[in-house]
Amino acid sequence: MANCVQCGRKLAGFSFGKKICPWCRQHEAAQRGESEDAVQRVEAPPWLRRQDSSNVVTKAIFGINVAVFLGMLLAGVSMLDNPAGQDLVHWGANYGPFTLSGQWWRLLTCVFVHGSLMHIGFNMWCLWDLGSLAESLYGHWTFAMVYLLAGVGGSLGSIIWNPSVLSVGASGAIFGIAGALIASFYLGEFSLPRAAIMGTLRSVVIFVGYNLVFGAVMSRVDNAAHVGGLVTGLLLGALIAKGAPDQDDVSRRIAILGLAFVLIIGGTAWWLHSRDYIRHMRRGIGALAENKNDQAIDEFQSVIRQRPEYVPAHLQLAEAYIRKGDFPKAEQELEVTVEFAPGDPRASYVLGSLWLQEGKPEQARTIFQKMLARNPNYADAHFGLAQAASAEKKFEEAIEEYKKAAQLNPDLEGVNFNLGRAQAQLKLYDDAIASFKKEIDRIGDDYDVEVALANAYEAKGMEKEAAEARQKAAELTGQK
Repeated sequence: MANCVQCGRKLAGFSFGKKICPWCRQHEAAQRGESEDAVQRVEAPPWLRRQDSSNVVTKAIFGINVAVFLGMLLAGVSMLDNPAGQDLVHWGANYGPFTLSGQWWRLLTCVFVHGSLMHIGFNMWCLWDLGSLAESLYGHWTFAMVYLLAGVGGSLGSIIWNPSVLSVGASGAIFGIAGALIASFYLGEFSLPRAAIMGTLRSVVIFVGYNLVFGAVMSRVDNAAHVGGLVTGLLLGALIAKGAPDQDDVSRRIAILGLAFVLIIGGTAWWLHSRDYIRHMRRGIGALAENKNDQAIDEFQSVIRQRPEYVPAHLQLAEAYIRKGDFPKAEQELEVTVEFAPGDPRASYVLGSLWLQEGKPEQARTIFQKMLARNPNYADAHFGLAQAASAEKKFEEAIEEYKKAAQLNPDLEGVNFNLGRAQAQLKLYDDAIASFKKEIDRIGDDYDVEVALANAYEAKGMEKEAAEARQKAAELTGQK
């Protein structure tokens, strides 16, 4: 299939003897004042725009970024390299726990915040070149809309892919500009030979490809934001090129960009609303930390209404009920959690511990044995089984289980202390003393351990050592 000698477009099949495509013939007819109604609409290449067209929006965006950067410097934020995360959050960074908790404005504000001098320097260099080109192609207000919507698209890509990673910078919006240019240059109709357009298109594609590869190699680069902005820009550029290429056709531009705005912003609002349970979850955890158990219960119940099988909410709700002393409801939540996630050891362990607290060692033994059947090397399950055995006064079994737990996890809280207590029950005082000393070596001086150690010394007739341990315990009374 031959190409048009003027614009490079593919000629239709069986175009024998033809060297110029219908588009070029119509365009030439329009230039001669013939058949104007049949002429296709075209976009003038940006380098042929009228000379009085200035990149005022690019300059304004550039200025806002620099002003925010200087504001952070004047506020005492270290901007030479890697400022503190809390400083970036304070200035509007995109951070999942906050953005998904209702601070949706971070999807846009993060586009104007940067993390270092090098970060803003590189982004502003790219913005100046690509922004000027895109603004001359699209016009001022269209370019502004593309930039802002692509920025939001980049922020969404970041938070969807890396919800726990803090994200700042204009790169998502800049990739959106590049994507819009790629789509427009590839799909649009221009009054220049295709070869001239393809040269600029190749340059933009190379820019995008190089930076995506660079972002994939560098672990600190938020490539998800780049991809999110790029995809948003590609869609916007395609819609403009095919639906409203002429800057003067304001009504079509408004309709196209209005549709894109509704889809992107509406989709963002829907997506954030679908993550509303995270906001309630965060509030509940905060209330629990402040011992506001009733408020925490309300928040966790809101989460469960939205996500009935969300295991962390059931676990936190059970914890709130335990703190409130409502053990039956806590037990109910834990049983539901075990049913939803039988392989999750957290709920099983808390439920077993609750049964021990309620004086139900047989039920606790059953659940700890099930945990060990799934994972024989789970130290917490051995510890729980030892606790159940101690409650049933099966101290020899308890000692064996405590030893297994200590072997699997020497730093397990309370394992040596409880091992010593079980040994003391069987009058193995030397072993008990050694276990208590291990506990002191691990956690430091502790009132309860000193008292148990004093009792063990006293049982062996070591009055001096017992007196010293009791004296130490008395000194620690105020710290108990």
